[in-house]
Amino acid sequence: MKQLFFSFLFSISITSLFAQQKQLTIEDAMVNARTTLAPENLKQLQFIKGTNDYVYLKKTDGVDVWMKGNFKSKEESDYLTLSAFNQYLRKAALDTMKAMPAIQFAANEFTTTIKGQKMSFATDMSSEVLISKEIAAKDNVEQSSDGYIAYVDNHNLFVTKNGDTKKVTEDGSDGIVYASTVHQSEFGITKGTFWSNYGKLLAFYRMDQTMVPDYPIIDWTERPAKVNNLKYPMAGDSSHHVTVAVYNAETKNTTWIKTTGPAEQFLTNIAWSPDDKFLYIVILNREQNHFWVNQYNAVTGDFVKTLFEEEDAKYAEPLVPMLFVKNNPSQFIWQSKRDGWNHLYLYNADGSLVKQLTKGEWDVIDVKGYDEKGENLFFVSTAVSPISKNLYSVNIKSAKIKAITEGNNVHNTSISTDGAFVIDNYSNPADPRTVQLIDTKTGKTKLLLQAKNPLDNYSRGEMSIFTIKNQEGTDLYCRLFKPVNFDSTKKYPVIVYWYGGPHAQMILNGWNGGAGDYWFQYMAERGYVVFTLDTRGSSNRGKAFEQAIHRQAGVLQMQDMMSGVDYLKSLTFTDANNMGLFGWSYGGFMTTDFMLTHPGIFKAAVAGGPVIDWKYYEIMYTERYMDRPQENPEGYAATDLTKKIGNLKGKLLLIHGMQDNVVLMQHSVNLVKAAVDKGVQVDYMIYPGHEHNVLGKDRAHLYQKVTDYFTQNLH
Repeated sequence: MKQLFFSFLFSISITSLFAQQKQLTIEDAMVNARTTLAPENLKQLQFIKGTNDYVYLKKTDGVDVWMKGNFKSKEESDYLTLSAFNQYLRKAALDTMKAMPAIQFAANEFTTTIKGQKMSFATDMSSEVLISKEIAAKDNVEQSSDGYIAYVDNHNLFVTKNGDTKKVTEDGSDGIVYASTVHQSEFGITKGTFWSNYGKLLAFYRMDQTMVPDYPIIDWTERPAKVNNLKYPMAGDSSHHVTVAVYNAETKNTTWIKTTGPAEQFLTNIAWSPDDKFLYIVILNREQNHFWVNQYNAVTGDFVKTLFEEEDAKYAEPLVPMLFVKNNPSQFIWQSKRDGWNHLYLYNADGSLVKQLTKGEWDVIDVKGYDEKGENLFFVSTAVSPISKNLYSVNIKSAKIKAITEGNNVHNTSISTDGAFVIDNYSNPADPRTVQLIDTKTGKTKLLLQAKNPLDNYSRGEMSIFTIKNQEGTDLYCRLFKPVNFDSTKKYPVIVYWYGGPHAQMILNGWNGGAGDYWFQYMAERGYVVFTLDTRGSSNRGKAFEQAIHRQAGVLQMQDMMSGVDYLKSLTFTDANNMGLFGWSYGGFMTTDFMLTHPGIFKAAVAGGPVIDWKYYEIMYTERYMDRPQENPEGYAATDLTKKIGNLKGKLLLIHGMQDNVVLMQHSVNLVKAAVDKGVQVDYMIYPGHEHNVLGKDRAHLYQKVTDYFTQNLH
């Protein structure tokens, strides 16, 4: 009797425990995951430039205040209160504010944007308008170290300083694009203006795309609907022509750089010499298998020399400009995958190789800058694991490498001006966030924040990260969420999420396994096994792992997915008859391709923003991995999924943003037309007003749609 009573009490306590555990809503999973349910952080944490002090924004008694500390201080102190900040504004004859804006701090000043204008405030409370509200509203605004401001207005480039404005170009139009990103923002290109070190010379792009046909993007908010034409160069067709010029802000003269060669080539990785006398441009051929690192005279525009060149049998992809060694203008750092992994190489300014600075079967994934003397360079790599990120320094002379952070974690770091200290913000699956200061010389640390698990009050499925072997014996990283209240004797439906393409990695040994939201946990709460794997083609596994997909997009990724399917079927708790597949963009292509190439394995699938026929995707990306359609007709034919739609078994939902200017909506529309022609039923959802990604509050709507689709079809 006593034993029975104890069991009864035990069952009540367990029931009470589960009753206290909340379930995520779709808004929690998709919106609040980045706000109220994100791991606690130190807001706008930064070093004060020129010092080793750090500051961050917090609320004290409901009021914003900037806190300051350093490695030696035991306690933090107020640095800038809201009342003190408002005193700066009053002295500048500006309205006061109820909350702090974003601020960047330096030793004797700080900069911020007030009602659209960028301003600088000195510690003596003097102020200066750096960029006026009128100019800040223009396109592609960039200020030089000497105070000149470049911007684009009505397609043309202007440069101004102290009210003296020069219209640098005259023929800008929809077809002639100035001072903007070119080549579809590939090859690491993120902007179109490049101020020199001393801030008086401006290199800028000119892109002639008049030979590229207009592509209509419909604005459905107008009555009647309005056509906005987009220049979109498709694989195998004519490409735009890009040139580079240098504008001298003092003489107001423009010099065109004499880049010879075919018009259809790519001009990338622009860099200035430390003395501003030379401009460096990487010239990549359209075939994307050969590039030249060229030096040009910035005054005359004349070609000086090719420092070196690189070739690759499949493709070469220069992504990062040369980085001159601090305090030594005769040498620079170059990143290359020439030995199979992305590593750092030291060169003399004449183009002669000095030495390889880093080496091993791991990738350098970011360079953070030099220490005070320029003797050591900080970089981030995957040396511990392909799914981790750690900070290291390498000595320029000896090539000796020193670990600054450690462990199988994902470390996000920033470095003080002199390189003496590092702000380390890291996580792993068990640790939502740890923020610490690191003394780079001693390795000693100071804890700034240990975040609590923001999901402590929510029911959660157990997550694990592991590897499986593909058919060739290569390790593939996987992530699996088990259902909440998991029972190994039961069988659960499965959802598989993947991407499969280059420049992406789904699985990291960070918080939530690298997922940016909580949808996987949301589905685990609802009784699903949720599985992800990174196939060949994905990032941070070396050149061979990525290049395996060359000329055969989808083929080896689907082989790897079959290895994942075999693993899932080997588990006693998965229901192989109720599995769903989900992917977006390249993952949408992979999802659709798998459903049509291996019909019947997945009962339902969702393909968002999918590429359906690679002939309809842009030149720069597509031809890198697939070559031109004329050169690889078999490869392209295999990726024309409209020809495979008759193979579909199971349910397929296609989703597309109606203003998608990356993967054009024509892709999914063509697949729907092919399905109608074949008498095949597919489902289709559109998101008006959204481009390639459905963002904001509508993202919750999107994922509710995906959830409902799997709920309806996996049973």
